[in-house]
Amino acid sequence: MIKTLYKFNAAPPKVYSKGDFPKYLPKLNNLYDDLFVNGKYFRSRFVAAISKTLFLKKESIDLLSQSIEFIHNASLLHDDLIDKAVLRRGKTTAWKKYGPESSVLAGDYLLARVMVNLSQSTSIELVNYTANTVSDLLEGEWLQDIMEETQKNQKEIEVDLSLKERDKVAQLKTGVLFSWCLVAPFLLLRPNLDKDIIASLKSVGADLGIFFQRGDDLLDFNIRNKEEKSILTDLQSGVLNSFAIFLIRKNRELKKDLLKCSTMSEVKSIISKEVFNQSLKEFDNLNTAKINTYYDKVDDCIAKVSPLLKVEKKELQAILRSLPDIFYWRNT
Repeated sequence: MIKTLYKFNAAPPKVYSKGDFPKYLPKLNNLYDDLFVNGKYFRSRFVAAISKTLFLKKESIDLLSQSIEFIHNASLLHDDLIDKAVLRRGKTTAWKKYGPESSVLAGDYLLARVMVNLSQSTSIELVNYTANTVSDLLEGEWLQDIMEETQKNQKEIEVDLSLKERDKVAQLKTGVLFSWCLVAPFLLLRPNLDKDIIASLKSVGADLGIFFQRGDDLLDFNIRNKEEKSILTDLQSGVLNSFAIFLIRKNRELKKDLLKCSTMSEVKSIISKEVFNQSLKEFDNLNTAKINTYYDKVDDCIAKVSPLLKVEKKELQAILRSLPDIFYWRNT
């Protein structure tokens, strides 16, 4: 962990207001009112922080901030329906309150608005990159569905393969949005951005997706769960997340019993408290090593983009080096 944590505490740019959508669609507006209230807006804060290192204009920052939140919330609308989740941020999910059809249409409409807004205000390169980002999100959802269906039908888990598959899903469903937050400001500044720079920025974002998802998987086992989120939701859905896979790596026959658990005491009874704690220590060590590799990747990336920065390199470095602490270790 790093000593100085960058604080994403600036007020997020305004990404939603009732005037953004047609008044003659009241149900849609009511759905969006519910969707956008009480959000953390971390992705918009992140893209704004990156944009400020390039001295982008306020209207450009606002456009990028709104775009990433629209894409993210569209994915939440679709994910909640696919997962049959009934709560989101402590409130009834959109598909449950307004109906599955309305939830799908609302998500699709957000994605359409992103493309319309970007095409009117930015370069074709950014529009193309955004379209590919949305495509990656959908591929990630398909891959997750295939992987989880296969996992449910397996008697034993191929640990190494399953972790790699989990990471791939995390990169596609989560990492691509963090990659967008990194790449989009640079594309806005330099539409003909060098492909090597884009690849370097995307690689940093992909790692962030893995850290975020693995940290989230630990929350499901009530580890570093400062927000007191519901726990064991993955197991109750018949899914082994990355930490669950790691827990049974030395005794794969425990899969069936683990999936029956509804409390942490049951988990630790099946796994044993000692094995659970040792597995957590080893999982943390595994991710610490990956985070250290990520730091090297960040330094390499900053060296490539430094000619474009309008601030000292250490400012961008502080932002990017803080993120594993926030995403994996859940320090804020």
